Amino acid sequence: MPELPEVETVRRGLEPAMVGQRFIKVAQRRPDLRFPFPERFVERLEGHSVTGLGRRAKYLLVDLSSGEVLVMHLGMSGRFLVTMNGETREPGSFHHDPGGESPHDHVVFHLSNGATIIYNDTRRFGFMDLVPRAEIETCRHFAAMGIEPLGNELSGETIARLFAARRTPLKAALLDQRLIAGLGNIYVCEALFRAKLHPEAPAGSLTSKTGKPTAKAHELADIIRDVLNEAVKAGGSTLRDHAQVDGTLGYFQHAFRVYDREGETCITPGCSGTVARLVQSGRSTFYCPKCQPSGRKVERPKASRG
Repeated sequence: MPELPEVETVRRGLEPAMVGQRFIKVAQRRPDLRFPFPERFVERLEGHSVTGLGRRAKYLLVDLSSGEVLVMHLGMSGRFLVTMNGETREPGSFHHDPGGESPHDHVVFHLSNGATIIYNDTRRFGFMDLVPRAEIETCRHFAAMGIEPLGNELSGETIARLFAARRTPLKAALLDQRLIAGLGNIYVCEALFRAKLHPEAPAGSLTSKTGKPTAKAHELADIIRDVLNEAVKAGGSTLRDHAQVDGTLGYFQHAFRVYDREGETCITPGCSGTVARLVQSGRSTFYCPKCQPSGRKVERPKASRG
């Protein structure tokens, strides 16, 4: 599933083609994706303009002149193709011809600037919804969602407050969308490695006895933001189905320091450790046991008597 940097990359690719434009025609080619489309979906879009294009966690938010917001989630394999004059394009340059219609092109948006935006989803795990702008923060998609990791809210103080007294493993707490929204497995592994924090350490260990953030809490907040920004700049990480709006691939996977490197030598200068893997809540966690010590005391076997 695309993580936050991939979704932000898609948002930036769609923005120049969509914002300020009007939906001339919308073709909805099936009644549902992961969920049924909203009632009168096409009617509620056609004739209205896009006033803004944002992101909340892993969701795309298209603000409409009608006062509604088109909420879109890519699911496992959803992707957009921006076409103009028969060619797929990236803002500022043109690339390969898309090669005609696909049976997985489920929604087609025709815009007033001549652009056509195709939503393609092989597995159909994505979805689209329409929500009044005034209800966006309280709607079913976002009511229980945590803070944005790229927003101003993320700080050492916030981490200390969210994680206080939690014995949940640190990685699990970072993946909890009710606390911090949008963080996924790849970038949490990378952030914990850079912060030299063990993924199984108690989340509450980043809060002092007085409730203040530890130095590691401050460091982790900065590192999370750095890792995400680096990934966005690189166009995300292409794993399995994901690609950018123009069909090109992301490059951050070439900068992975620990993710998917099980058995390889740690890249930290002077470290002789080997990247290890453990499974947490059904997901693979990659870490360096030497750079990210668990802090647990090793129980030595007692000497036998007699």
